[in-house]
Amino acid sequence: EIPRVTGVQTCALPICDHDIETCARVSEKVFSTVMKAMLDQHLIIEGTLLKPNMVTEGSNCPNKSTPEQVAWMTVRTLSRTIVPALPGVTFLSGGQSEESASLNLNAMNALKDAPRPWALTFSYGRALQQSVLKAWLGKAENVQAAQAALLERARANGAASKGEYKGGSGDTASTFVAKIGRAPRLNSSHPRYLVC
Repeated sequence: EIPRVTGVQTCALPICDHDIETCARVSEKVFSTVMKAMLDQHLIIEGTLLKPNMVTEGSNCPNKSTPEQVAWMTVRTLSRTIVPALPGVTFLSGGQSEESASLNLNAMNALKDAPRPWALTFSYGRALQQSVLKAWLGKAENVQAAQAALLERARANGAASKGEYKGGSGDTASTFVAKIGRAPRLNSSHPRYLVC
């Protein structure tokens, strides 16, 4: 029997002071290991989505990367490790601000002369919800404002998924939550990776 998996999540945590090149090197090892495990398990790759991190510097790194640098390093890392049969890569925000996550996704989809056989889109939690939660504040009278904030973030990230986001609509505060624990294992031979 062929295992049915719809999504595989892997990420390199952004809590260190590593530079973007280090994240690319580590992500390349993690992504290639995950891809090999997916193939070894005979997953139907054409029916699976990958939920990885973007290739970024650590949150404490003094050298901040531009969206264009993040785009190039992320797409290059994916190109080196992920088969073209995979239909989509749905990025985690990895503690980035709403605005950074949207700008980085937009830059990936706006890259010229870089092969991208997969759809590059978002699977954000905090980077989609931060403005919504700030607008709502748990109060019934703020529901309409929260819904408007969610619609704005959805439109921004929809545009970023096509390389059409102009910027300026997202919260610029980090969404990183410092909570580190042991990752649950999928099974004994295929761990979920947490890398720093």
